[in-house]
Amino acid sequence: MTLDRRPGCRPDHRPDCDLDPIEEQCCTGTTGCEWDGTLRNVVTEPVFVQKVYDAALFNLQALSTVNNVRFSPQLPRGSTIIRVLDIRCKKFFNPSNINDPRNFVIDPETILSGGEFLKDDKGKYVEVVGPDGLSTEKLIYADTSDCDEINRGTPVFGTQRLRVKGNVVIEIDLQIRDNRDRRSRLTVSANVPIAPPNAPIILTNFFELCIPSVHDSAFFPRFTEFCNVLCETRLATNSTSRDIDICPETGRLTVDLIIALCATCEKKIIVPVQLCVLSTGFPELSPNTSPVCTTFPSLFPRQIDENSQAGSSDHHNREREAFRFSLHEEDDDLIEE
Repeated sequence: MTLDRRPGCRPDHRPDCDLDPIEEQCCTGTTGCEWDGTLRNVVTEPVFVQKVYDAALFNLQALSTVNNVRFSPQLPRGSTIIRVLDIRCKKFFNPSNINDPRNFVIDPETILSGGEFLKDDKGKYVEVVGPDGLSTEKLIYADTSDCDEINRGTPVFGTQRLRVKGNVVIEIDLQIRDNRDRRSRLTVSANVPIAPPNAPIILTNFFELCIPSVHDSAFFPRFTEFCNVLCETRLATNSTSRDIDICPETGRLTVDLIIALCATCEKKIIVPVQLCVLSTGFPELSPNTSPVCTTFPSLFPRQIDENSQAGSSDHHNREREAFRFSLHEEDDDLIEE
C-alpha cells in the first residue's frame, strides 16, 4: 500500500504533516507486479480459468416518490432557506448486520426459455463458485445437438425480474439565512426507504445469450449475473417553496423528493478452460521485516517446468535495473557479441 499525500494533510495544523503518512486519508494499492520493459523474462504459463463465452449488458431505471421526509438536524429557529446547493444520494448498508432490513438489496430472478438451470433431487438450483468466491453461477443445460453440427452456439432466452428494496441516504446542502440576516451553509440528511419492505420495486428485462455445446465439453456451461444500482435525487417539483416545509416553531424540515434508480446488469455465459498466457513471473512485494528473524518462508512454490532456468533464482534476487522499455534488447545483445 502506498499512501496518497494529496488529501487530508493540513500543514497549518501539523507543521510536520508532510513527514507523517499516518495522517493521510487516502491511499493507492501495490500489486507487486513489476516489469523491466523487455521480453527477456516473459514466459508462457498455462492457467485454468473461467472464460466468458457470451455476455450481455442492460441498463434499467425506475422512479420512486417519497413525501414528507424528515431531515436532520433541524434548522436554527428563525432561519430561512435561500437555495438548495446540492442533493446527494447513496445506498445504505450496515456492515455490522448484513441482514438489516434497511440495507439496500438487489435480488435478481431469472427464468430461461430454450434451456434450463440444473437442479438437485430437492429441487434446488446447482450453483458453483464464481470468481468472487461465492456460489453465484448456475449450471445450464439445453439440447445443443442441432447447432453442434454446424459448429455454432445454441441460443437461450430469458426473462429477468430485478427486485430492489432497502434504504438510501440522502444529503442536502442548503444555504440558509438566520434571524440576524447572516448566511451560512447547512447539510441535512435522512435515511429513506425507497419502497415498502413487502412491495419492492421490480425492474424487468428480456435477454438472449449463446451457450456452447453441452456434449463436447467436460463441463456444463454456467450462467452468472451481477447488477449495481446508483440513485439520483431531486426535489419533487424542483421548487424550494413547494417541496420543502419548515416548522417555524421548531425548525423541523420535511421534504418531498423523487428518487431515480439507475441499474446496470450484466449476464454472462461462463466456460472453464485452460489458457496459455504470457507471464513476467510471480508478484514480488517488498516485505516489512522485523529485526528478529533472518529468513522468511516462501508463499508459492518455485516453477518446475522445462522452461525454468537454473539461474532464475539468482536473477530474481539481484537488484532491478532502471526501467527502459525496449522490444529489441535481445537483438542488441546479439549484435554486441
